[in-house]
Amino acid sequence: MPEAKKIIAVVGATGSQGGGLARAVLADRDGPFALRALTRDPGSASARGLAAAGAEVVAADLDDEASVRAAFEGAYGAFVVTNFWAPRPEADVRRRTAARMEREQAGNAARAARAAGLRHLIWSTLEDTREVLRGGDGQMPVPVLEGDYTVPHFDAKAEADRLFTAEGVPTTFLRTTFFYEAFLQGMGPVRAGDGTLVLTLPLAGAHLAAIASEDIGRTALGVFRHPELIGGTVSIAGAHHTGAEIAGLFTAALGEKVVYRPASLDEYRASGAFAADEVANMFAYYVRAADTFTGDRDLDAVRALNPGLQSLPDWLAQHAKEVVR
Repeated sequence: MPEAKKIIAVVGATGSQGGGLARAVLADRDGPFALRALTRDPGSASARGLAAAGAEVVAADLDDEASVRAAFEGAYGAFVVTNFWAPRPEADVRRRTAARMEREQAGNAARAARAAGLRHLIWSTLEDTREVLRGGDGQMPVPVLEGDYTVPHFDAKAEADRLFTAEGVPTTFLRTTFFYEAFLQGMGPVRAGDGTLVLTLPLAGAHLAAIASEDIGRTALGVFRHPELIGGTVSIAGAHHTGAEIAGLFTAALGEKVVYRPASLDEYRASGAFAADEVANMFAYYVRAADTFTGDRDLDAVRALNPGLQSLPDWLAQHAKEVVR
């Protein structure tokens, strides 16, 4: 009789990171894992699609600890991700910051994982930026946001790391990075008034570590295959490129010259772009911590966990023309 597959409960299975893992598990038909897809809306088209592909789909909400505990019951492991940028009802926005939401949701997941006796949990997280950005490196400190943070969507996740440790949950801390998909959401080249395509990033000459969101989930599947990584941190990326190199890759993919323009942080903060203060602080961190941040993201090590890891040229071959409208 064949051995029963180990159930992986995937939070956000209809989203980008969780969806990548969900698809990777379903594609690995002869692998050791079965998918339990957690979603707030099992009746959505995405959830129905996962069910049709062979997933067990269950309703769970990270703001409802009991629902997460029930969804984790009987599973071998879980992938947990929170969404700082998720649209929320106005009443919830008034009640708590997005950083507090992430901490609370992570705490619910950690307690649920302990109660359910999970044997391996992967927590999608990021570095704490505050030590670098508060001026301790001799540079000017950046503006403080949401009370005590410099890059809240990084720092709150980093704070939440300790919640899983405190609950004794066997956890691998999966540190992500800038998504290639951000180039589809306003960060890509823009046509200037003279017709030139210009890539404007507050990156100076530093390298940007970036990854396709789909590869976060695919790499998480590789981590589940390596239980010796429990208790450790795995930092991931699919590419390390300077702004000028990224512009060159766009040029090659589009067949049209793309010029890199390194904006200052103050220019970016004044640009009116979405979450400009926070994104400017994020890029300040990418620049000031560049050697450590990219150094921790060994592309060969990531590729060993995820042999199909997409380079930026791989991704641009499929998506570059979606960037310029």
